[in-house]
Amino acid sequence: MQRGRRIAFDYGDVRIGVAICDPDGILASPLTTLASTDKKLNSQIAEIFAEYEPVAIYVGKPSHMDGSSGTASEKAADFCALLATITQAPILSIDERLSTVSAARNMRESGVNAKAAKSRIDQAAAVAILEFALAIERNSS
Repeated sequence: MQRGRRIAFDYGDVRIGVAICDPDGILASPLTTLASTDKKLNSQIAEIFAEYEPVAIYVGKPSHMDGSSGTASEKAADFCALLATITQAPILSIDERLSTVSAARNMRESGVNAKAAKSRIDQAAAVAILEFALAIERNSS
């Protein structure tokens, strides 16, 4: 596995959860939550890329439970296209079925009110996406 940080995004119409891992790809951690409609979104993402210099970028690909694509998948693909205008790092889509549901459940189980912690849930979903991507990378090495 190539050494270097990886960044994952959980794209949503309102918020985008962002997670990052250490240079050895061992620990995925929440980084921030961005507003999808912020006029400064491109520059915010560019700043993140400049600071962390990711070797790979993962974007959650929402799919229906049967694996088929929908409107959300198209929006995630559009977001990948936006990222490609900001960085030369490889951008890969990762199946994210149930990542947000799982993150919200984990927050509830740890005593956090899901409604009060929406941005934290988006970050946790990005962490789940990144952990899955890291596991795929490790298994393919």
